Amino acid sequence: MALADIDTLVVGGGQAGIAGSEHLTGHSVPHLVLEKHRIAEAWRAGRWDSLVANGPAWDDRFPNLTFAGLDPESFAPKDRIASYLVAYAQMIAAPIRTGVEVRRAEARVGASGFTVETSAGRLIARRLVVAIGAFQTPVTPALAPPVARIFQCHSYHYKNPAQLLAGAVVVVGAGSSGVQIADELNRAGKSVTLSVGPHDRPPRRYRGCDNVWWLGVLGLWDAPAGDTGRQRFTICVSGARGGATVDFRRLAGEGVTLVGSTQGYANGVLRFTDDLPANLARGDAGYLALLDAADAYVARTALDLPAEPAAREVCPDPACVTDPLRALDLAQAGVTAIIWATGFRQDFGWLRFDTFGPDGAPRHHRGVAAVPGVYFLGLPWQTCRASSFICGVWRDAQYIAGHIAADRRYQAYRPGVGGR
Repeated sequence: MALADIDTLVVGGGQAGIAGSEHLTGHSVPHLVLEKHRIAEAWRAGRWDSLVANGPAWDDRFPNLTFAGLDPESFAPKDRIASYLVAYAQMIAAPIRTGVEVRRAEARVGASGFTVETSAGRLIARRLVVAIGAFQTPVTPALAPPVARIFQCHSYHYKNPAQLLAGAVVVVGAGSSGVQIADELNRAGKSVTLSVGPHDRPPRRYRGCDNVWWLGVLGLWDAPAGDTGRQRFTICVSGARGGATVDFRRLAGEGVTLVGSTQGYANGVLRFTDDLPANLARGDAGYLALLDAADAYVARTALDLPAEPAAREVCPDPACVTDPLRALDLAQAGVTAIIWATGFRQDFGWLRFDTFGPDGAPRHHRGVAAVPGVYFLGLPWQTCRASSFICGVWRDAQYIAGHIAADRRYQAYRPGVGGR
């Protein structure tokens, strides 16, 4: 790629970059999308084989294309999501160039725009849209046991039960990934210990409607980004095997041993805090609060949705909850694998300008960065709860593209030449 002058460079060819490209095209903004791998690479190569979307096909998509041949109420397998994103990029004729890694971007000295170093050469871009997604670098805590005989991997690199040796498994982290992996391993006959931290546990369906529908009609998809307490919790929801509400007590009844948050490791022993009962109670409270809000909505709107009293029934606490383990001798328990479902961090080290706070998070308003000409897209809670989901990033992209289009009009203005 020779030295080029680009109006707007979009970095990332996943759902955020594709959404951004669609709206930029709608505003006639010249742009280029660079993707270091393939379109939707994380859906293709990352995470486990049986992964499906956590939202039904009627909702977990862009508004202008449905999943062909897929029941709208079903949950799309990860390969279908990847092919959907490829098809969408083709449908909108997104100018995506794959196999090109952006390695460095910095503001030009004495000129507007940015110098961008890539694996294919140098670019000059007037504007930069960072659309690299919410899940970039897997995080494994420093307390991982340095035991050669124990296979360890992050949930991003877990594929299936056959990947593991015979023996027991510890899954650390009980968000959507951890709970689904623990369930899959348990069903495959593994002895599984699941470390459960603070979480939000919504119903999969209630009164005949999926959770995503309730989030919509109750206005919870639009919950503002400033609600930091809500952002801190992991979400336990699953579309696996047709979708079912995550129920930790049910998992325990099926053979999974629940423990509290993982605290540390020393001398062959993994230790856990005593917060398991409290974590389950908080998850239950959030679950019941959503049922209450749903019931109030039905009463207010007189919708004909069948009551579901069984949804409020709670199984008795199993022994692993009433008398939780605080320590697990890995050798004695026959543990041969640990799966770290401990989340991700974002890597912005290639952005060489000051638009980040003390915690390393981007400083922005609705994706518009503190540095003029820089935009973010696809961040968790960028504007609201929906921002990192396919349906939500499309709306955020609409705002960003509109902002860029307005900026181009201002930049084109010359005094005395006829206004905007």
